[in-house]
Amino acid sequence: MKGDFQLATQTPEEYSVIGKRPVRHDGVDKVTGKALYGADMNLPGMLYGKVLRSPYAHARIKSINVSAALNHPGVKAVITASDLSPLPDKTAEIGEDLYANMKYVRDRILASDKVLFKGHPIAAIAASSQHEAEELLSLIDVQYEILSSVTDVESAIADGAPVLHHNINAVSLGDNTFKSPNIASHDQYELGDVEAGFKQADHNLTIERE
Repeated sequence: MKGDFQLATQTPEEYSVIGKRPVRHDGVDKVTGKALYGADMNLPGMLYGKVLRSPYAHARIKSINVSAALNHPGVKAVITASDLSPLPDKTAEIGEDLYANMKYVRDRILASDKVLFKGHPIAAIAASSQHEAEELLSLIDVQYEILSSVTDVESAIADGAPVLHHNINAVSLGDNTFKSPNIASHDQYELGDVEAGFKQADHNLTIERE
């Protein structure tokens, strides 16, 4: 084989990338401007999609009016949460011993009554051109009731913090607290004599994850 490419004849024990300078198969096309991206494609009948996102980190959706967008000559589709299949406000298993509230799963796609973060999707549209798609977004009227928000973990779990999900009962050490804090569950795992292990350890390390 010509060039700097080599056949992968090494065994896993022999193969190493440390100190090597592999050649990207698409490198030349990218630096010379020959590479094609999705935005470069223009096919007959192609549509352009855009998503309207919340400008607020935490707000209640009072109303969504899409009538002006639906009357636009370039509109092909306007979708909000009301167009999605209804799902019960109940917890169900989603696989691998994981459980999730079905309404929250749907609302993560398009918010129905409340936005939980800045950029939360509200509506999706399809239009004949990119310019028409951008104009359609500007025609969708969303009325919000802005709610208090937090931007760090400590503030989110503090007493009196704004609650995102009011109908989720937190579980603390296996017991239902019948409260709705921003901590969905509190679990502890122990193996062996934990206290003795800490006392005998040369170093104790505390890690906070966000």
